[in-house]
Amino acid sequence: MDTSLTHTKEDIKKLLLCNCHLGSRRCESLMTPYTWRKRIDGIYIINIAKTVEKLRLAARAIVAVKTPTNVMAISTESIGQRAVIRFSYYTGCQMVLGRWMPGKLTNQMCQEYSEPQLIILTNPSLDSQPLSEASYVNIPTIAFCNTDSSLKFVDISIPGNNQHRYSVAILWWMLTKEVLKLKGQLGPHDDWDVSIDLFLDYKENKNKQI
Repeated sequence: MDTSLTHTKEDIKKLLLCNCHLGSRRCESLMTPYTWRKRIDGIYIINIAKTVEKLRLAARAIVAVKTPTNVMAISTESIGQRAVIRFSYYTGCQMVLGRWMPGKLTNQMCQEYSEPQLIILTNPSLDSQPLSEASYVNIPTIAFCNTDSSLKFVDISIPGNNQHRYSVAILWWMLTKEVLKLKGQLGPHDDWDVSIDLFLDYKENKNKQI
């Protein structure tokens, strides 16, 4: 059996278990290609195969940045902050948690001014300030996008449920794994023994293992 196909099936199974496929009751027009169907209750279902595809594309873009600290992972809300900490730990990128300092990407007089070559957002709706600033200075943006997310200023959208803590955790975990594989720190067909639970929102974490 093709091991790459096996791993893809395992990835899809993990994403489904963490409810990554559950969108919202609204779907932006540009997100339509990433949806599978609309349920009777009005919830749009995300095509998880597209999620895996875009995770791998995003990982290639991240690895293309030669200096890891020129990549910035961002989560202004608590739901993705622990995941961003772990992503930063394993990949060596810089991170921004909590309140965004206005002008961080655009104002050289700002005390926290930074010039990353790429930013990654947990939720483009919640992380709208860094998304907007990145567009002013032409910094490419990767973002986890739900069906109701606007893709304005987003260069690589990763379709997935960005409003559920288990889903956010698995999306960041899987992106981390793909980056490590491309860097050669993890074999292309190796399982990663780091628990998804380590990426889970600590404020709601009840020590449940996925």
